[in-house]
Amino acid sequence: MDKSMLGGLDGLPEQDQARMASMIEHLQLRDSLRMYNSLVERCFTDCVDNFTRKTLQKQEETCVMRCAEKFLKHSMRVGMRFAELNSQAATPE
Repeated sequence: MDKSMLGGLDGLPEQDQARMASMIEHLQLRDSLRMYNSLVERCFTDCVDNFTRKTLQKQEETCVMRCAEKFLKHSMRVGMRFAELNSQAATPE
């Protein structure tokens, strides 16, 4: 984990810092898996409607790629906006 992310924990004992770092990593992994599962479920539901083949048909594959791209772009945009708002809130006026 990036030490700079734990800057607010400098006053804690090293053992507590390590415990917090582990908790943060666990939460980040959980959130990443949750986002991935949401992406898979949404794109599968929207794009796959034929179960007569083992592989995706061309239109299904195109739909899944477009769906995943839109989902990831949206997630990045939300993350950037959240970071902007967070930095504005942290900046004293």
